[in-house]
Amino acid sequence: MKRILDQFLHPFEEFFNSQVAGGLVLLGVTVLALLLANSPWSDLYFRFWQLKLTIGIPPFALSKSLSYWINDGLMAVFFFVVGLEIKREFLAGELAGARKAALPIAAALGGMLVPALFFKLVGPEGLQARGWAIPMATDIAFALGVIALLGDRIPRALAIFLTALAIVDDLGAVLVIALFYTVDLNFAALAAATGLLIILAIGNRLGIKTPNFYALFGLLLWIALLKSGIHATVAGVLIGMTIPVHPRHSHEQFLAAAEKLLTSYRAKRPIPGPFLHEEKLGTLLALEHACHDVMSPLQRMEHEMHHWVVFGVMPVFALANAGIALNLHELTTAISHPVTLGITFGLLIGKPLGITLFAWLAVRLGLAELPAGTRWSQILGLGLLGGIGFTMSLFITNLAYEEAPELVAAAKVGIFAASLLAGTLGYLLLRRLGTRS
Repeated sequence: MKRILDQFLHPFEEFFNSQVAGGLVLLGVTVLALLLANSPWSDLYFRFWQLKLTIGIPPFALSKSLSYWINDGLMAVFFFVVGLEIKREFLAGELAGARKAALPIAAALGGMLVPALFFKLVGPEGLQARGWAIPMATDIAFALGVIALLGDRIPRALAIFLTALAIVDDLGAVLVIALFYTVDLNFAALAAATGLLIILAIGNRLGIKTPNFYALFGLLLWIALLKSGIHATVAGVLIGMTIPVHPRHSHEQFLAAAEKLLTSYRAKRPIPGPFLHEEKLGTLLALEHACHDVMSPLQRMEHEMHHWVVFGVMPVFALANAGIALNLHELTTAISHPVTLGITFGLLIGKPLGITLFAWLAVRLGLAELPAGTRWSQILGLGLLGGIGFTMSLFITNLAYEEAPELVAAAKVGIFAASLLAGTLGYLLLRRLGTRS
């Protein structure tokens, strides 16, 4: 029976460990949000996210809507993982070293500047113009999901390049949020945030590797930034940057400790039944601690939190933000709206054009070279996948049009339309190019 159950569950485990899974779950939740927003339960759906949730004890309490806690609180966890990824990539990944990093940095820069320029060229005015950063974003979960669907039809180097590009893109988005979507500053709170960040940095330098230290002062940093006027999710990236890289024990220390513990484990006799003798259990727990201490805290946290973000944070964010109620008249109006057109042109045309053009310039100027086994036509296809904005685009939409629901609706139409078209066209182009090669 157990063997049959394992055979039944194995495909599901494989699915949830694949890159495709994150994109498909996000897509499913998005469809659900759209269905709920246009169903008889529409009012209930929108009112639910405005329910108040109070955390803390007055006068030290925060009472905010569920939507606020998701967008400013839960998404800070997403940005924390982004911070971990950025730090790892610059220290030991595809962004380590000037020449190695030049191509993804150039491509990401083009993929941010050109879409913003396309948005401006459409000519949104006044409050509408605040959405210029919406088409700058790339949704890495969806983009890598499409790459995974292509399998071995494209070079592995292309997927690595897309990941590095998306990391730089996320860094750019964080800087844009911090610099251009900040309200009036509270300098006392900002000073407190600076002090807390310094404490975290000192903890890193002193070699403090206890997660609770970073969790405690990270939470205080999040609260300080929340009060300062800078968007609180920026705290997630800053905390991620302070997480230690070096493990507590070296490779040699781990091998010596593990060998000693395994020898001790073998020497102890087993007892009947499913449970272990107390001494054997203690030996295994000591071995578990040894494994824990030989891993880089940064890499361990990134690995442990990745699934929580992909299957928890991002779907909840999409469920709360992707819903848009539109009748046929409103949809027709939104399609021709300057905000909708600016985002659509920015993501669908500006992204692939900017990524390809800036990558070409970097190679032409001798600053970088194409990834092994790739062609310029494939870079263009990759640029189309960069036009899948979705999660980060929705996030910036909430910041840009916080008090203008009609503009949020127009922006969402543009994001959905452009992301769907960009993803489809990118997949078809890369599949065709892969088949030819």
